[in-house]
Amino acid sequence: MSSSTTGLVPVHIGQPEPGSEEEQGLLLRRERALNRMGPPEPLRVPGDVSWERHGLVPRWWGMESSDCPAAVEPGFFSGQGHEEFQRFLGGARQRGEVALVFAVVGHADGDRPRNPLSSVDASVRLGDQSTSAGGRRLPKGMRPEIAPGLEGADRDLAIRLLTRPEGAPWWGLKLYGSQSYNGDGSGRVDHPAAGELHPILVDSLGDPVVAAWTSPGGDQRWYLIPDATRWESVLGWLVHRALPEYVPAALRRARSPFFIDPDLQTVGEQGARDALEDLEARYAAEKQRLEDELRQAKETAEPVRYGLLYGSGIDLVHAVARVLTAAGMHTVDLDEELGGTKSADLLVGADGVASRLVEVKGASGPAQEHLVGHLQRHLETWPQLRPDEPVSDGVLIVNHQHKLHPSERTAAVYARPEFVASLDSLPVTVISTVELFNWWRADDWRAIRAAVLGDSAAQSATPVNPPQPPSAQRRRWWGGGRHQ
Repeated sequence: MSSSTTGLVPVHIGQPEPGSEEEQGLLLRRERALNRMGPPEPLRVPGDVSWERHGLVPRWWGMESSDCPAAVEPGFFSGQGHEEFQRFLGGARQRGEVALVFAVVGHADGDRPRNPLSSVDASVRLGDQSTSAGGRRLPKGMRPEIAPGLEGADRDLAIRLLTRPEGAPWWGLKLYGSQSYNGDGSGRVDHPAAGELHPILVDSLGDPVVAAWTSPGGDQRWYLIPDATRWESVLGWLVHRALPEYVPAALRRARSPFFIDPDLQTVGEQGARDALEDLEARYAAEKQRLEDELRQAKETAEPVRYGLLYGSGIDLVHAVARVLTAAGMHTVDLDEELGGTKSADLLVGADGVASRLVEVKGASGPAQEHLVGHLQRHLETWPQLRPDEPVSDGVLIVNHQHKLHPSERTAAVYARPEFVASLDSLPVTVISTVELFNWWRADDWRAIRAAVLGDSAAQSATPVNPPQPPSAQRRRWWGGGRHQ
């Protein structure tokens, strides 16, 4: 058998042709059947897929399917589509080929009602329909990983699916059997799950979220992919990776321009193709590594960024403590060390430099001037708490106007000229968290140490984090002020 369109590989689609009377009739029947449960589910395969661009030709309901090497969404609606799918399986069996099937798991909108008797949010019938695969919808923010030991076409599919939109949902997958009841009332018959599930992408617990199911005889291979996956990416993978690996004869029969017969290639062609595939594999691996590195850096930075710019109370204190520790200073939580609020928030020091008390405050509006007086009192009572551990000065770190975006806040914590002038005679340094944030995000540890412990401490401590390249500092800066 061969495709009626030279160069295009036929693919069975388990739904009516877009725009046809059959499609309109199906949508109407589904709407009537589901009107009590909300709007009907949309058809899985949209009508705007670029089939020919991928070297494929779709075979919808009512079209011959026995010469198709692959099937997409072989769902059955009121019995329709069953005959075409059976002819598809029969043709593959007659040719001695693996029947490739793609089935979508779940619904991305998340608003579909679940059967109250079901323990899963999504399910797909497999093979002889006595086995299904499905599971619960996973929490938002879950980031899957490539299953260990994955190679070849399946690894390429895993890499492609990792590029899905960040908020796209995932569903866990496991195999389920089924039950039936004898017509004579003699009891229930249990049908255990058949076949094997091969993980492609797994969640943080190691459970599959994308997988390939193989039938017990190995003559069917179903790929279970989550909803909200671009069909263009899947179909490109089908032609360039899946068919050459699992059903190479299909490309040869269709005289596909994408078919590469290694037995007919020159040494130069083979070498160039191998080098290109190696380059693509290394690029994909490096891209994945950098994406993971970016995600980890963001997860590390976000609590500090949010705490410094929008936090108050303990969140703000913890963010400041992390920044000072990263700058190479010794930081002690005095509320935890002394119990209660007997002194300032932090005791900060460095080797060879006298320690200082650090008070951390948040203010939704302008900072109150009496905050400086609070820190002065802590300095006066400190000798009573720790007479053997002297401190020289105090540092007031204020997240003022934290309900505004940092770019909209005043640069200086305090603006009244008379009060600002009086700070010169006090052993107190005032720093805004915006200024501290700008130093922190640029890895300017010297500036942080100088601001908190004085200029003599700028070179006295080793930062926890190494400096970043200069390019990391070429960003927009928000103004900040410091008063001594």
